Amino acid sequence: MFRLSFASFLLCCMFSSAVAGAQELPYFVTYSHHMEEPGSLEVEAKTSSGQPQDGDVFYGTSTEIEYGTRAWWTSELYLDSQGTVDESTIFTGFRLENRIRPLMREHAVNPVVYVEFEDINGANKSLLEVVGHDVAADLAEDNRTARMTKEREVELKLILSSNVKGWNVSENVIGEKNITHAPWEFGYALAASRPLRMKASSKECHFCAETMQVGAEMYGGLGDVASLGTHNTSHYFAPTLNWAMFNAATLTVSPGFGLNDHSLSHVYRLGVSYEIGQLSRLFRADSRNVEGTAR
Repeated sequence: MFRLSFASFLLCCMFSSAVAGAQELPYFVTYSHHMEEPGSLEVEAKTSSGQPQDGDVFYGTSTEIEYGTRAWWTSELYLDSQGTVDESTIFTGFRLENRIRPLMREHAVNPVVYVEFEDINGANKSLLEVVGHDVAADLAEDNRTARMTKEREVELKLILSSNVKGWNVSENVIGEKNITHAPWEFGYALAASRPLRMKASSKECHFCAETMQVGAEMYGGLGDVASLGTHNTSHYFAPTLNWAMFNAATLTVSPGFGLNDHSLSHVYRLGVSYEIGQLSRLFRADSRNVEGTAR
C-alpha cells in the first residue's frame, strides 16, 4: 500500500534539481492567502492514513501540481489514489482548482476565492476536506463497491487569511455540490502557524528553528441545506510541523485526532513538496536559444 506514496515521492524528486522557493505553511486542509509566485511550479505529494472502526487501514495519496498563472491567480491539478490493506490500490480521480486573490496588497484580512471541479469516485480517501455529513463509516466501504459511485462536484471556498506578528491565521468556509444531484454541503477549516524563530541565522542552517514552522488546524462538516449544523458530522484537530529542507524541499507532518464518534480516531498525514522557481523563464530561454541557432 505504500507503493502509491513512494511513486508520488519519486515524481516530486524528478524536479528537485531545479528547486528554489520559500517555505510552505504547515497546512493540509486549510488554505491561506499565500499564492504561488507567477511562473513557478510546485509539485507536492500529500498522504493521509487512518482506519475506520469497521474497516481496514487505508493510505490515501494526492499528488498536487500547482502553477502560478498570475500574481493574483494560482491553478492546480490534483491526481488522487488510495490503497487499502487486504483490498486493492486504485486511482480515484482528479481535481482542477483555481484560486483568485482580488486584493493584492496586504490587509488585516486577505480574501481569496477558490473554485474547484472534482471528478472522483466514492473510494477517494485523500481527506483534503470534510463537508456535509462525511463520517468515518463512509471510509469503511470496500473499494470494489465504493469506486462505482461517481462524484462530479463543484467546490467553492471563501478563504480569509491574516499575518499578525509572525503568525498566520486562516479561515475557510466551504460549499460543495454534486453537479447532477444532491444538495449543497458545507464545511469549515481553521488554522494558525508561525516559525519557531523569526530571525534568520547569519550562517547557513538546514536544521534549525528558523527552518521549521509549527501550527494546528481544525476542520469538519457543517451539514447541508436540509440540515445545517453539526449534527451527524465529523470534526478533527491536528497539530502540524514542517521543515524547509535544504532551501529546496519542504517536509510536513501532522497527526490528527477525531473529536467525536463520527470521526476517525486518528488521521496521520505526511507531505513532501518541491518548487521550481520561475519555470516560465526556462522556456523563454530555450526559445531564445532556438531562435539564435536558427539565425
